[in-house]
Amino acid sequence: MSERIDHKNESNAQIETVADRLLYQAPMVASIESVTIGPLGNNDVLLQTVKSGISRGTESLVFAGKVPKHEWQRMRCPHQVGDFSFPLSYGYALVGKVIETGRDVEHLTPDHMVFALHPHQSHVIIDANHANKIPADIPPCRAILAANMETALNALWDSNVSAEDTVSVIGAGVVGLLTAYLVSKIVQTKVAIIDIDENKHAVAESLGLSFFLPKEAPKNNTIIFHTSASGAGLQTALNLAAFEGRIIEMSWYCDKDISLQLGGAFHSQRLSIISSQVGHISPSHRATTSYAQRMAEALNLLNDPALDALLEAGIGFKALPDHLNRILGPNANTLCQVVDYETNPSGD
Repeated sequence: MSERIDHKNESNAQIETVADRLLYQAPMVASIESVTIGPLGNNDVLLQTVKSGISRGTESLVFAGKVPKHEWQRMRCPHQVGDFSFPLSYGYALVGKVIETGRDVEHLTPDHMVFALHPHQSHVIIDANHANKIPADIPPCRAILAANMETALNALWDSNVSAEDTVSVIGAGVVGLLTAYLVSKIVQTKVAIIDIDENKHAVAESLGLSFFLPKEAPKNNTIIFHTSASGAGLQTALNLAAFEGRIIEMSWYCDKDISLQLGGAFHSQRLSIISSQVGHISPSHRATTSYAQRMAEALNLLNDPALDALLEAGIGFKALPDHLNRILGPNANTLCQVVDYETNPSGD
């Protein structure tokens, strides 16, 4: 439980809260530290965290200290504390219960469940405009997928995919699986998910997707989403593309150099590699869709119990430093790791 410090006992604006947060101290080293947050501003909300999520993508690079200096500013997450030289807090998938609101907050009240792009921390104070109300039929555990779902949704918009397209997704991580799921659900066309790890077969099938190893993958795809963050995966995408096929590149390679074979079919087949990144709304929707609207749509798309297959069994927040090497290490095979903050976590 957090300690409340009421300095003047006049209004909630005078109250401060002691919170615990995860701090990456050095490459592959983390700890839990206490910090005082507050007071509450007029348009702020105080959240008690219920769940947070760790996805192996960017957070594994942060934990390993592999974010290059020239990318430090661009790679900052909202509410990050510290720089990538360590120590720092990082994370972007937090679900919390509203405990208190500032006097100008009208759209949220105590006990509302919200999603926030915020590092792992037991209690947080954020601007109410950055607290995204979770639909009542979305359980908190599944809501931690909202940031990844938003990334997948933006890529779907970038692709301009239609029911006439032949579609594959390379990389059966959380973002890849969600992207394939959205294409199947929204566009209602068959999608192949391709990965070198045959253990991903079961989770792909649970989402109604056809799984293939690279050597068995279908060819002549008009659209391929690439999420494996490897040069080999991107080369596979080029090799499997149809005439004038479009590769939607969703991976971030950090400081890693990759090489591609751009001779042969790349020019004669008129292939395209299109960058997709969630930091900017897709041009196809930019004029009509705000960031808040995109997040609201991503949250609504989580209303499917099948997506629980992407969630790993919960780990208590205080025990997290002891498990991070297993979750984020180079040989890890986790999907979305759930972090529990409740005294008696239920997993719901």
